[in-house]
Amino acid sequence: MRPPSRRWRVTIRVRLTLLYACAFLLAGTVLIALMYVTLSQVLNHHSAPTGTAQHLSPELGHVFITESQRQRADTLNAMLVASLVLLGLVGLGAGGVGWLLAGRALRPLQHVTATARRVAERSLHERIALDAPDDEIRDLADTFDAMLERLDRAFDSQGRFVANASHELRTPLAINRTLIEVALEDPQASASMRQLGANLLAVNQRHERLIDGLLTLAGSAERISDPTLVDLAEVARHVIMESRDGARAGSIDVRTHLAPAPVTGDPVLLERLVQNLVDNALRYNAPDPGWVAVTTGVVDAAALLTVENTGPSIPAYEVPGLFEPFRRLPSTEPLTDSDSLAIGRGAGLGLSIVRAVARAHGGEVDASPRDEGGLTVRVRLPAAPLRSSNAQSRG
Repeated sequence: MRPPSRRWRVTIRVRLTLLYACAFLLAGTVLIALMYVTLSQVLNHHSAPTGTAQHLSPELGHVFITESQRQRADTLNAMLVASLVLLGLVGLGAGGVGWLLAGRALRPLQHVTATARRVAERSLHERIALDAPDDEIRDLADTFDAMLERLDRAFDSQGRFVANASHELRTPLAINRTLIEVALEDPQASASMRQLGANLLAVNQRHERLIDGLLTLAGSAERISDPTLVDLAEVARHVIMESRDGARAGSIDVRTHLAPAPVTGDPVLLERLVQNLVDNALRYNAPDPGWVAVTTGVVDAAALLTVENTGPSIPAYEVPGLFEPFRRLPSTEPLTDSDSLAIGRGAGLGLSIVRAVARAHGGEVDASPRDEGGLTVRVRLPAAPLRSSNAQSRG
């Protein structure tokens, strides 16, 4: 995520304005100094000749010379003060003109920045297409357009790969599962054959979960293009109802506090996010008695989903590794009996998918170990306006 913007920052426009103003003040100061030296020499050259003072009495001659020097000094001081005051006033005007000129010069760059921000937040199909003179900023915009074109083609290729892989990889596994299930239903199958079929079926199911996780991870790498209104509380309630049997089989108590938490996004991906968190909390839990707590709500304009569980003690320095694909830490091996849980053993992609889905929805996820053992995972997503949620509920 981008760091929060500061109220005041020294932008390029400010630096250019200060540069213009300083250059003007420096040039004006040098000009005033040259004028001061030149005027001083001119006044010295045109001052009354000393011979005139010689025809006067010593007292009058001294007074004449002193008065002439005083007038010369007053003239130089008056010129210096007036020049400095005018330089300050004109300097302020030059700063304003520099601000306008800097803004005009940087306007194409602002257009590039605005377009880049829209592309980052929406889609890669937009281009800058800067209509400006052939200069450095035009080169930057053209280079950025070329990069966007390559990224657009790459993401389109990735989308086609995900679509094709969904069919090409899942179909053989589905056929294998069907063949194994048919073989297991044969009443003449021996006990060893049934045991082999059960093992093959478990391996096939694991491969299906692995491929499904990889496809979900790849498909959630982009931002959501057509978001809809989703309440995380409703999604969590649905996921928990489906996980009741597995929690009951593992003697795990599921606690909930589900306040409305409306967001805009993809319902399927958000359900997968909640499902992975609940599955992990059930799988990596403590033996009887163990519990899982799921909480939803809105805090500071953000929809918050929190999943806590009892379980193994995890050092804080190992927590970041939990979000890496295929990373299983020694301290996070399942404590509950995987055979008693419907979810079974994971593929090592659960929290990776959670992080990818959260980022695709403009949110973030973090985790922290509990002092008593287990983990607390918090997901923050931008909350949808409550009036939109109310309007949909009335509809």
